[in-house]
Amino acid sequence: QVQLVESGGGLVQAGGSLRLSCAASGRTFSDYAVGWFRQAPGKERDFVAAISWSGSSTYYADSLKGRFTISRDNAKNTVYLEMNSLKPEDTAVYYCAARRGPYGSRFVDSYDYWGQGTQVTVSS
Repeated sequence: QVQLVESGGGLVQAGGSLRLSCAASGRTFSDYAVGWFRQAPGKERDFVAAISWSGSSTYYADSLKGRFTISRDNAKNTVYLEMNSLKPEDTAVYYCAARRGPYGSRFVDSYDYWGQGTQVTVSS
């Protein structure tokens, strides 16, 4: 079992930045790839970014490349999502998820463990 807890969400003006954290406990964190997803009201849960278990490989939704950066610190059992130049359309609940194995995935069903989510609201 892996427990995931997201933090760092909040209200920010358009053009601002936030850094989300995903803290893990339970199994050996470095055995898991991690992804970030987001879900706006009435919409499906969408892929944002993923990172390999070592942190050497990262993947992004095409529309978010250049604005969002995923990273991890296995010594702290934490994955981060740095979000810059935020737009109102980035408003959503952001979830982190973990899957056992070296590589992340863009697919929701590929992940075994999920956090509760953290709300990000971007005002115009």
